[in-house]
Amino acid sequence: MDIELSAEAAEYGRAALRAFEAAGGDGLVRRAEREPGRREAIAGPVLAALGAWDLDPRGDPGELEAAAALCRAAGHWAVPYPVAERLARPGGPDADGLDVDGLVVVADARPSGAVDGLGLRWAAVTLDGRRHLAAARPPGDPPRASAFVTGLDLRPIDGDGSGDVALGLVLPCWTLLGMLDRAIGLAREHVLVREQFGRPLAKLQGVQFQLTDAEVERSGVEMLARYALWSVQDGRDDALDDALALRLAAIEAAEAVFRVAHQLHGALGFCDESPLSWLSRHSVPLRRLPFGPSVTRDRLAHRLGRRGLTGLFSAPGGGTP
Repeated sequence: MDIELSAEAAEYGRAALRAFEAAGGDGLVRRAEREPGRREAIAGPVLAALGAWDLDPRGDPGELEAAAALCRAAGHWAVPYPVAERLARPGGPDADGLDVDGLVVVADARPSGAVDGLGLRWAAVTLDGRRHLAAARPPGDPPRASAFVTGLDLRPIDGDGSGDVALGLVLPCWTLLGMLDRAIGLAREHVLVREQFGRPLAKLQGVQFQLTDAEVERSGVEMLARYALWSVQDGRDDALDDALALRLAAIEAAEAVFRVAHQLHGALGFCDESPLSWLSRHSVPLRRLPFGPSVTRDRLAHRLGRRGLTGLFSAPGGGTP
């Protein structure tokens, strides 16, 4: 078992980070909120230039790793585009004639996704593998409040989507990991330059403890994300269990990391002048859709029963952590 990304995938991720920064960096999501109808025009060209849609995550292990690295880079800059969902699209033999641009994992009740304003063709799959064609409804709220989330109208296709679900859950977790990377980085930069009682905040022991705790959460998610990606890559029978366990860990870590980052920023962290405000707001769909921590925990528990998880997710003795 090798859960390290290949050198090529890691370099591709670094190239994507540079490309997003050159295209506008934090300004991308700000522009998209002002002009939601231009999301494709704002983010699409840089993704096309990176060859994002030429990747075959389902058919090539190396390209699956590159896709994960791209999702992480997109999360770092809160790129206002469903990169992970498009990369998870059915393709090749898995498509079964399904001609769509992307795949969204949805809940059984009130299915929705952050796909507003793109005019793309979507497939949706529920946790039990039921596949649908999905059409985005007109948004009920502006992007400032919705973060581009809108309801989906579903038309059933078949029940053959069990192979889609794990990939559809894992790649968005890599996007969320990129957001956690950035949140930690922004918090670190802030405490290094802001002073209290005549010295940088970073010198205060309590601040150091908070940042350490947040970094432990982030680094844990990174390790689990690599394992879950390998599980999908290897075609393991319990890949969906691993994907759900990763999602639960990522949601819980996001709560901790963003809480620390906001506490250290103070009121500034909720102002438009701070990139943290935009990053935090646009992390919400990834943390709530297709379901939040309680439902994720419940679904994972029902799938596992008493047999527990394996690999990096397992506790000593083979039980669940």
